[in-house]
Amino acid sequence: MTIDDVILVERSTLNRAVGAAALGNAMEWFDFGVYGYLAITLGHVFFPTGNPAAQLIATFATFTAAFLVRPLGGVVFGSLGDRYGRHKVLAATMIMMAAATFAIGLIPAYTQIGIGAPLLLLAARLVQGFSTGGEYGGAATFIAEYSTDRRRGQMGSWLEFGTLGGYIAGAGTVTALQMSLTPADMLAWGWRIPFLVAGPLGLLGLYMRLKLEETPAFQAYTQEVDRREIDRPSLRNLFQVHRNQLLKCMGLVLVFNVTDYMLLTYMPNYLTVTMGYAQSKGLLLIILVMVVMMPLNVVGGLFSDRIGRRPMIIGACAALIVLSVPCMMLIGTGNDGLIFLGLMLLGIALVCFTSSMPATLPALFYTPVRYSALSIAFNISVSLFGGTTPLVTAWLVAKTGDPLVPAYYLMGAATIGLITMLTVKETAGMPLRGSPPAVETNREAAALVKSDDPVTVDSALPA
Repeated sequence: MTIDDVILVERSTLNRAVGAAALGNAMEWFDFGVYGYLAITLGHVFFPTGNPAAQLIATFATFTAAFLVRPLGGVVFGSLGDRYGRHKVLAATMIMMAAATFAIGLIPAYTQIGIGAPLLLLAARLVQGFSTGGEYGGAATFIAEYSTDRRRGQMGSWLEFGTLGGYIAGAGTVTALQMSLTPADMLAWGWRIPFLVAGPLGLLGLYMRLKLEETPAFQAYTQEVDRREIDRPSLRNLFQVHRNQLLKCMGLVLVFNVTDYMLLTYMPNYLTVTMGYAQSKGLLLIILVMVVMMPLNVVGGLFSDRIGRRPMIIGACAALIVLSVPCMMLIGTGNDGLIFLGLMLLGIALVCFTSSMPATLPALFYTPVRYSALSIAFNISVSLFGGTTPLVTAWLVAKTGDPLVPAYYLMGAATIGLITMLTVKETAGMPLRGSPPAVETNREAAALVKSDDPVTVDSALPA
């Protein structure tokens, strides 16, 4: 290896790349925050029945339906991203996502067009789900491939910083509307405002993404393909060669997203519908938890670079196994302070995932298949387990009458995540699989060439 083999990454370019990717993710989660926090209102608008629990389940069923098409979006956009480049595909997903979210704000209510209203809502959610299928895998790949090896955890943590920021913006907008409008106005037109905001946000994100160049790792791979005139791997090759890594990714995404959706999407409605807690107070508590999580997320990214990804993720899984039941018991007391404590403990466990997963998951795969492999595995797992969490948990609570069901659900997910992470190699400080080492200065490059530090995670390439 010579200095010419090492990728040099400019700090300013890296910061722009991280900002553009994080903004897109923030917009995706702005939509999730709005939909989750407006679930009760949307139930009245699109599914008018006399049973509040049935309305909530119907609304979450529509929420869950979008996840059914996410794997398809992952296959389509992931394959395009591995063949034609990351940033072009991320621009396309941004356009589709913004348009679909904006369209929800224009759909007439059930009282105006009858069954057409929930059908149009479902159609918009399916477009959102399809575009989102290429969003997280692409954004995580984009940041990971732009980052230097030593700072990949820190840079990746900004992706989930954007997630929390988007969620807070969505939840904050809903809460402000609910506190400033009468229930009648909220039901008549107020609920539309957060969805209509997605239009300008989407244009801003699109502008930022179009201003960026392709990732250095993908450029290096493309040059190698052109020089050696080799074929790019097919989807069939992906499943044959990288099957074990796909399964590991699915296991990690399972615990990551079950925890995420349980805390940020389901808990506000659990507090209101199951525990009889005031809706506005429940929303404010979750928003406060997320505000505290945002700076902790960046700190967690720094820690994952220092101590490694494995201790962060294994520790979080162990904490969920031990603390889930006590946390739900605190949440069930009805005391504001104890509820916040229970939610915050779950939030700290979630931070360990959100701060380290954006660097852990892309590092599982090689550059030629990274976008498609991550998108497919991520979205299959989210569709089967993460996105269904609010619906399944709400149904189980209603069916069993046991308020501790969310705790049992979290413990099961954490057990799967713990077992999975024990099989994953440590990748902190290492180059991405199939990519050259990436550093920030010529001095670092020279030191790396002279050192005996390993420059690959695996001792041999996959067969």
